[in-house]
Amino acid sequence: MAVAGSLAACGVAPIQTVKVPIPVECRVEVPARPAMPTEALAPGVDLDRFSASAMAEIALREGYEGELRAALAECLKPT
Repeated sequence: MAVAGSLAACGVAPIQTVKVPIPVECRVEVPARPAMPTEALAPGVDLDRFSASAMAEIALREGYEGELRAALAECLKPT
């Protein structure tokens, strides 16, 4: 009788749904890296030209970083 009671109890257990994240391949194209102005400078360039190139590079890097963040956000958003 005890065995029958314990077997009957197994059949009435509530069903639980287990949510498991499934990895999905990210199909976002990586943005192309822009050519940085300071990389094209010749050695020994004057300070004014280097400063102007560095300021332009900061703006380019910020734009590129924004594109990379957008691509990453697209890959991380829930489906």
